[in-house]
Amino acid sequence: MRASSKSARFQRLPSTDQLLQNPELRLFVEREGQPAVADAIRRVLARLREEIADDRLDEKSLELALDGLPGAVERQLRQSLRYSLRPVINATGVILHTNLGRAPLAAAVVEHIRETALSYCNLELDLGTGGRGKRDVHVDRLFQKLFEEIAAAGDFRGQDEDSSETGIGEATDRGPALSTIVVNNNAAAVLLALNSLAEGGEVVVSRGELVEIGGSFRVPEVMSKSQATLREVGTTNRTRIEDYESAITERTRLLLRVHRSNFAITGFTEQPALAELVALARRRKIPLIEDLGSGALFDLRSVGINNEPSVADSLRAGVDLVTYSGDKLMGGPQAGLITGRRHLVARLRSNSLFRALRVDKLTYAALEATVLAYVKGDHDAMPALRMMRLTKSEIARRAEGLVAQIATQQAREPGQRSGPSGFARLKIELLDGESVIGGGAAPSAVLPTLLIAVTHRDFSAEEFCARLRQCDPPLIARVEADRVLLDVRTVLAGQDPAVVEILGSIH
Repeated sequence: MRASSKSARFQRLPSTDQLLQNPELRLFVEREGQPAVADAIRRVLARLREEIADDRLDEKSLELALDGLPGAVERQLRQSLRYSLRPVINATGVILHTNLGRAPLAAAVVEHIRETALSYCNLELDLGTGGRGKRDVHVDRLFQKLFEEIAAAGDFRGQDEDSSETGIGEATDRGPALSTIVVNNNAAAVLLALNSLAEGGEVVVSRGELVEIGGSFRVPEVMSKSQATLREVGTTNRTRIEDYESAITERTRLLLRVHRSNFAITGFTEQPALAELVALARRRKIPLIEDLGSGALFDLRSVGINNEPSVADSLRAGVDLVTYSGDKLMGGPQAGLITGRRHLVARLRSNSLFRALRVDKLTYAALEATVLAYVKGDHDAMPALRMMRLTKSEIARRAEGLVAQIATQQAREPGQRSGPSGFARLKIELLDGESVIGGGAAPSAVLPTLLIAVTHRDFSAEEFCARLRQCDPPLIARVEADRVLLDVRTVLAGQDPAVVEILGSIH
């Protein structure tokens, strides 16, 4: 009898073709197309069949489900056709949150991307001659402006790239002293540099700098793809300049320094000063490359962050090539930047691997607008840098304003603790706390902040945090001591009303 009843319930389900003739669903077909609507119908019907098979739909429940089929198909259609990549509200206090796309872009950057994307552009056209140009020029010219004082003050005047196998030759006066090229990320920049300058030879590097970066990618593994041999020197915690010097042989092509940007070693440690490595490289006529990783273009000491070198610091010290990221401390799009001596950069540019790793016009547009802001000294134009520069008192005013808005909502509904609103279910506190840079940058640096601690009457902190992630837009927070913590340092301007609305929607 039960099997017969289940069979009857299966027979009551309409076919996909029948539902496509439903007047309500015909409107969806006209708007979204028949293939998308048919797929949504099949998914809804598949769920109903599964529920009938598991005896989760009796006759009465099935009747309700059949009546609500158009609505179910519409919801499925909306879910299927929405973008997977969505904006979220970052209330974690992690400024360069890798899982959340790292640095948000400046408004001027987005506008330049937009105008470049919507039309043709002179990506590889020399507007002066009408001939083919190089895509590098759009950002290289700005980096030259950014570093012109360093280039003029140092010994970067272009070297003759053919004068020595090692690449350190006699100075010439042709062209700019420093040059910059772009690839898709910093790992690619390191790969290209090592392959171009050390393929078949050796690269001397400290054991204490062979780090693992995000996503389980290890620097030694990236380097090994360059077809250069790593010559590890020193120990995990102590490496001296003598270790580098004793490792140099006729096969040595490069000295490599990797900035430990995503962790810190403390205690019984030793590391040669950058000036010592530069002096050794000059004396032995071997190029020195520094993988900075995060790539700050401004002085982080101005926001209280020490021991995080900038690109300018490395170039000023005499490093021959510096590799760094575009979407970390620089505050721009994902990219790998390589800045250094013109003749060495030219060798990287001529490597066929460069074409495989190069970036498109939209990345160049984003980089051009980002670096232009640095040239103009407009650091606050970039959201990530603006967040770093916020004081605790500025953050406190915003946090207190948010708490006041929630308190106003709670006061309006004193008798609705079991009603539809979630505001009455919230307990709010303000706590001293710390924001972090994130993105594998300045691991020991923290910025003082004021946190909003939220607990919900009906849910644990983990469950409440999970429900916040399911809102539209998702609100991303962190959990500590069974409380959901919100740090408005990383909440973008204009998102405060949405934060309040989301918190009150959970019930």
